[in-house]
Formats: sequence, structure tokens, C-alpha cells
Amino acid sequence: MDIISLVDDMSKEMYLRLKCAAETGKWPEGTVVDKAQKASALQITMAYQSRHLNSDEILSIGSDGLIVDKTKRQLKNEFADLKNTPENNIARFSDI
Repeated sequence: MDIISLVDDMSKEMYLRLKCAAETGKWPEGTVVDKAQKASALQITMAYQSRHLNSDEILSIGSDGLIVDKTKRQLKNEFADLKNTPENNIARFSDI
């Protein structure tokens, strides 16, 4: 089975388990992941992100399979846009 077929048929729960293993070096239940498992988990996680998540967040894999890289200016603009939305006024004491 090739990696594309694997991630096309993989459940979100399995993706989250592999992501946990790649990020922390442990399976969700606490068992330590060996070096080969961690490398495989990272590769499969990146392939899954590329095929299913289509995320444009910094340090993620885009739908084209390339790492998404944003400039400091792009990030500042995105954070400025978020700051001005009403649902993001939590813990901002501008009315004092």
C-alpha cells in the first residue's frame, strides 16, 4: 500500500494519534515511540494534512504538498484582523 492510499482511507482519529506520536514522541496512552515509528508518523501526518486539511496556517503543509511559509508582515496582518473581530475581545480591558 502506498502512502497516498493510506492517507486517503485513514480516519481522523488515526491522524490525531499519529500527530500526537510525531509531536510528543509518545502514543496518546503514554507508550514511547521509537525513532522509526516517529519518522513514519511524521511523514504520514504531513501527507494527511496535505490531502485532507488544506490548511494555510504557518508551519503546515499546503494542499500542494509544500510547507506553507508566511512572512512576518502576513502574520501581523492576520493577527490585526483577528484583533478587530468582536468575538476576540476576551480579556481586553479597553473599556476601563
